[in-house]
Amino acid sequence: MSKYLFNLNFPEDLRNMDYDELELLSYELRDFLVDSVAKTGGHLASNLGIVELAIALHRSFNTPEDKIIWDVGHQTYVHKILTGRIDGFKNLRKLGGMSGFPKSADSEYDLFDTGHSSTSISLGLGLAAARDLKNEDYKVVSVIGDGAMTGGLAYEALNNAGSMNTNFIVLLNDNGMSISPNTGGLSSSLGRITSTDKYMHMKTQVKKGFSKVPMIGESVISGIHNAKENIKYAVIDGILFEELGFKYIGPVDGHDIKEMCQTLERAKAIQGPVLIHAVTKKGKGYSKAEENPDVFHGIGPFDVETGEVLKKSSGPSWSSIFGCKLTEMAKTDERIVAVSAAMIDGVGLEKFQEAYPDRLFDVGIAEEHGVTFSAGLAKAGLRPFVAIYSSFLQRAYDQIAEDVCLQNLPVVFCIDRAGVVGADGETHHGNFDISYLKSLPNMTVLAPKDGAELKKMMEFALTLDGPCAIRYPRGTAPVLKKENEIAPGKSYQLRRGTEAEIWAAGSMVSQALKAADILKKDGVSVSVINIASLKPLDEKKLKASGDKYPLILTVEDGALAGGIGETIKALLAETSAKVINLGWPDKFIEHGTQDELYAKYNLDAESIAETVKKNL
Repeated sequence: MSKYLFNLNFPEDLRNMDYDELELLSYELRDFLVDSVAKTGGHLASNLGIVELAIALHRSFNTPEDKIIWDVGHQTYVHKILTGRIDGFKNLRKLGGMSGFPKSADSEYDLFDTGHSSTSISLGLGLAAARDLKNEDYKVVSVIGDGAMTGGLAYEALNNAGSMNTNFIVLLNDNGMSISPNTGGLSSSLGRITSTDKYMHMKTQVKKGFSKVPMIGESVISGIHNAKENIKYAVIDGILFEELGFKYIGPVDGHDIKEMCQTLERAKAIQGPVLIHAVTKKGKGYSKAEENPDVFHGIGPFDVETGEVLKKSSGPSWSSIFGCKLTEMAKTDERIVAVSAAMIDGVGLEKFQEAYPDRLFDVGIAEEHGVTFSAGLAKAGLRPFVAIYSSFLQRAYDQIAEDVCLQNLPVVFCIDRAGVVGADGETHHGNFDISYLKSLPNMTVLAPKDGAELKKMMEFALTLDGPCAIRYPRGTAPVLKKENEIAPGKSYQLRRGTEAEIWAAGSMVSQALKAADILKKDGVSVSVINIASLKPLDEKKLKASGDKYPLILTVEDGALAGGIGETIKALLAETSAKVINLGWPDKFIEHGTQDELYAKYNLDAESIAETVKKNL
């Protein structure tokens, strides 16, 4: 039975608990996290690793007056519990339930809706600068993981913060996923010593004293400074941060609540920007997650005893089909290389990595760099396949336009998680890639209806002399019997009908075929077209359909604004056909299962069938 979790008023009561009580609280938190996520699924390993850090932050700072910004956002489960939202975990990541990421609409403790990486330092620095301009008095802390430090935005913010000299704390949660920890006793000792009030006062007095000595004073100060810096260069990771203008503290044990609280108190007293380097273990407290932190990074409902996922996939995923096919293609074409942005397993490249480790490039959480890097590979004669989630690829729009499309280079973008992705919600849905990709000159955009067509599109993309994007959704790939050869500007008829025609793209093809079956039972005959090539479109077939059918319905797993439907409606403006577009509305779509969201926004088979009947 929990002694603290359901009986205290968080975060206020944290500030009155002693360290032994806080230690017991950390055990209760971990037990609750494992049991809760086992039922709902979610991000487990990162949250198990940040328990003590979250306790120390809410104990040491007067939240919500003091501001805590969480990078990425999937590491905020403990933060949610410690800000009074434990009841929300019953419906975590479910439609209408609590988000797995920070949501400013849900709580005053969540300042931003964060879900992408490397943003917290920029956001925090903006808050600190606004605070100073308004003569307000509160603390700002940005929490960032070491993986997120591979993103260029984090370094841009660090560089800016160092030059501004505002009071601002960055807490680097180093769980060994990217930065090699340096936890030697000397470096820990120096990190603590150089942050104390006595040290800071002594340093100032020594400088003042020697500066008054004629002729030799400045050289002595310089000598002392150089000796100190040489030691720090030799033993402390944090010299990079100090060179950027931060006061560096660490490494410190991120699982020692007392040490973390004391460190945070010292950091609050330092003038200017401070970076605290805390070392933690991802998955701490649950052996299955400690042994396989990547598996438990984001996981569905699972058995606590075995760690096994309860619901198994009914077939190969789109990601695994992509990875297996690319590995097969690489056997016969040595030009093929793969590029990932810290998501090798997520995009299905594990087998490629095993077979061709020298031909796989993981650029870290740095999509912009990954795209421009791939342009360099292509310019040198290689054929890069860039596998990135749709929502993350948004960060690299300029690089796609300027460094790939403008140069007309043969880079293949394999866009995973296109369309809605389910429980991760607004920050992870990939609804916008069609809109921005089809506007770019030289770009070919394809969308497979099933796994077999994805393979054919990959083969076809390799024959192109310019850029190509292939978008496909999250989850299990359907198996649809009819196969077609792939060609730019080519669409394919999958079902013949006389009363209306449904033009469907990618994952919506299977929904359109089911809708046609429903309509057939109701005595309505419809044709179904697999668009396949989103850019260029099959204009010849489209215009013929516009003259033949009184109703044409377009269905896409993408935003209506700027989508394929809008283009088709414009192309058919001079025909007699009535054109209805189905897709995602002009809003950020909430979290929920893919099927729930399809039904809610009229993109499931039943809704498509009903739309046809209403508009005939």
